[in-house]
Amino acid sequence: MVRDELKNLLEPVVEGLGYELTDIEVRVGGKDGVVRLFIDRPEGIGLQDCEAVSRQVSATLDVEDPLPGHYVLEVSSPGLDRTLTKVEHFQRFTGEMVKVKLRFPLDGRRNYRGSLKSATEENIEIEVDGESYRLPLATIESARLVPSL
Repeated sequence: MVRDELKNLLEPVVEGLGYELTDIEVRVGGKDGVVRLFIDRPEGIGLQDCEAVSRQVSATLDVEDPLPGHYVLEVSSPGLDRTLTKVEHFQRFTGEMVKVKLRFPLDGRRNYRGSLKSATEENIEIEVDGESYRLPLATIESARLVPSL
């Protein structure tokens, strides 16, 4: 729940700077707490972009103080194996290789690796070894691009 609340707080800040908040990771408690934001924009992300977002987000977190304890704020680009968390991400990367893990087995299978064929608000279609699978978005635990080398 903390992750969703933090996302709701920070997404408008990041978007106000002209970036997309593609994902957020939160691990709080103890001395090793981390809040990690992944940002993107069509022309890509550089160090200056991460610094600008970090400054603004840090100020917001200082004022709002939504998290207990000590944590480190990290801002990064999504990377080559970026996570796909929104229907728009799936639509943008149609035709790419993806790795999908479901929350629970569907027809006895939780893990899929194949070509992303389509995406709607409800489902994605992925082709694995010549066979198509329709996976409900609500059942996806994680999805990542598979970098092509």
